[in-house]
Amino acid sequence: MPPSAGTQRVAARREGSPFTGLGPVFMKEFSDHLSSARMMVLMLFVIAFGALPVGLSLQELRNVTESDPFLFLRIFTSAPQRVPFSFTASLTLVIPLLAIGLGFDSVNSEFNRRTLSRVLSQPIYRDALLLGKFLGGLATLSVALVALWLIVLGAGLLLLGIPPRGVEVARGLGFLVVAIAFGGVWLAISMLFSVLFRSTATSALCALGVWLFFAILWPLIVPVLVLAVTPTNVAMGMGRLDETLAMIQMQSTLERLSPNTLFGEAVIGLLNPETRTLGPIIPSQMRGAIMGAPLPLDQSLLLIWPQVTGLIAGMIVVFAIAYVVFQREEVRA
Repeated sequence: MPPSAGTQRVAARREGSPFTGLGPVFMKEFSDHLSSARMMVLMLFVIAFGALPVGLSLQELRNVTESDPFLFLRIFTSAPQRVPFSFTASLTLVIPLLAIGLGFDSVNSEFNRRTLSRVLSQPIYRDALLLGKFLGGLATLSVALVALWLIVLGAGLLLLGIPPRGVEVARGLGFLVVAIAFGGVWLAISMLFSVLFRSTATSALCALGVWLFFAILWPLIVPVLVLAVTPTNVAMGMGRLDETLAMIQMQSTLERLSPNTLFGEAVIGLLNPETRTLGPIIPSQMRGAIMGAPLPLDQSLLLIWPQVTGLIAGMIVVFAIAYVVFQREEVRA
């Protein structure tokens, strides 16, 4: 008697946890990244690109005579006179490149080497394979960012001669979390293109194209889009206050579709304790506020919470899309 449809569905179910083999895949990817020549080149690029603004900022901060309770945070945020960008601004460019370099060939290289079918023939499900590769890349990115943060703190301790306060260390750790979430978004994007395209060159170019779009083109496109849907009198500054605020809010919302904008706002709100708002503000909202007074750490965390949540949500959504596409692909020996 042939088995029923219900029996066939039960027999087709996978046995055990879908994350069986996650640990070996994660450790293999993590060790491969840390020992690869590509990682060494990327780390040298990151350190060299970040050392210039940090070194010049430390030279200028050593000449500061006035008392500054957040002197160590200025190392990250101050832009030297001889360099038009700060250390955090350089990370806006460096972190996506580092993440793309780690993930653009994570899946399609397995297809090209015809090793994916061998890996999946082991007791390893596709769920564990893709998640292990993502977590391995994210762990490698975290190690690189933590090492860079410790190098900056060590240089500041040696050249400034004073230790950082506890609140500065806490804000620095929060900055690390934001940077890792920002890198996770670009790692997920690069892995998505690695799943979509068999050619590693195509996936790398597509990921770099998305990065260049959000880094260069999107800030130029947003004002044009806002002006296209805004009445002429409001665009010329002759509208009512609520209409002007609505236009500014629309532009801010569109700009926050970019991971770079979310990362920049989160860094400003966290490493500049004097920042009280990340959007438009009217004079009535400043009643009773002491200008220049730093916000407590918990208030700064509440201020940047939407940006951090947006970065984490974007990372999860992009990885989920890559996961669905990867599950539907055919793997041949």
